[in-house]
Amino acid sequence: MSILKDLEFRGLLHQITDREGLDKKLSEERVVLYCGFDPTADSLHIGSLLPILTLRRFQLAGHVPLALVGGGTGLIGDPSGKANERTLNGPEVVEAWSQSIKNQLSRFLDFSTEIENSAELVNNYDWLGSLNVIEFLRDVGKNFTVNYMLAKDSVDSRITKGISFTEFSYMILQSYDFLKLNETKNCSVQIGGSDQWGNITAGLELIGKSTDRRAFGVTLPLVTKSDGQKFGKTEGGAIWLDANKTSPYQFYQFWLGTADNDVIRFLKYFTFESHEEIERLEAEVLAQPGMREAQKVLAREVTKLVHGGEALESALNITSALFSGDIQSLSRVEIEEAFKDVPSTTLEQDDVALIDLLISVGAAPSKRQSRQDIESGAVTVNGVKVTDLEATTKQLGRLGDSYLIIRRGKKNYFLVKFE
Repeated sequence: MSILKDLEFRGLLHQITDREGLDKKLSEERVVLYCGFDPTADSLHIGSLLPILTLRRFQLAGHVPLALVGGGTGLIGDPSGKANERTLNGPEVVEAWSQSIKNQLSRFLDFSTEIENSAELVNNYDWLGSLNVIEFLRDVGKNFTVNYMLAKDSVDSRITKGISFTEFSYMILQSYDFLKLNETKNCSVQIGGSDQWGNITAGLELIGKSTDRRAFGVTLPLVTKSDGQKFGKTEGGAIWLDANKTSPYQFYQFWLGTADNDVIRFLKYFTFESHEEIERLEAEVLAQPGMREAQKVLAREVTKLVHGGEALESALNITSALFSGDIQSLSRVEIEEAFKDVPSTTLEQDDVALIDLLISVGAAPSKRQSRQDIESGAVTVNGVKVTDLEATTKQLGRLGDSYLIIRRGKKNYFLVKFE
């Protein structure tokens, strides 16, 4: 099956400039394509996964992906999809973030020089940083009319609120990126999110006016959830690809919580499962939705892809321990990861009555309620139900030499750390 047919099955083709021409080119030669990632933070989030994995799909099909880090355009600000001007960061910050993003991109693409279609990382600061303003205006800017630029959605949507000349120029800079990669890397395809259509087609215009080469543009769909909520956001904020910002366990849980109405679409988007396996899982969702097999496959595959096999095993271990209540099997690192977001209290004393501890951690409002909860069996400590009203922290022991994990009821967890 051709790469475009696979992308079509997965619902990943939103817009394409010349489907027939690109299909023919992809079948006849090894094509170089690129996608850009601006460093607006020190990590990419899962909103960037779709274009990253699409680059990977092209590489697996034998083509050459270029992952462009926008060290130059990151200093400017892309108006696409933004209601207001982006806060501009300093060169040192953008450079540090660019390096971090480079490291993340290298997890997904094969940069080995031992293969013919080795991926390559490029940074547009390498050519934008030394670009002379007169040269830019004469050789690049003259190819764009203001009317043409105003007609683009990324600009038009900002006209009423206002747009700076800086962000207004972003489209030309991205177009120049495409031209530069076309000339120096023989890159003939740019992919991006649906909000990048205007910038991509502007690049095609510039290539057409500056060379006799033929180029193509492809955009991917905007990822949405069926309930209308924004994809990739939780109460705790964005879901990041950096394990220090979103732990592998939290990452796994995010995907595990995917709704039935979304799970097959996300399996197509974010995993490399075969068409046959996805169709089998789709049938399982309809036949046995309570088993949540599709969600488990989705969570497992994406977590392994982003964080690796060991991190996946740890996430599965934490999930199993919390479900069964056997939290004593967790390592110190897994405890810190699993209970990262629960209320926590640090104790200097080594021996505190459980009745008092429930109050200090916020598990009970009074001693009377503490006694009642303990007597009724509503309190577990380190996975063991405690009904002794005289119990103390010294008697209860610690996990990982440093922790007590209190659970009141079924879902209310509290972490106690000992100094």
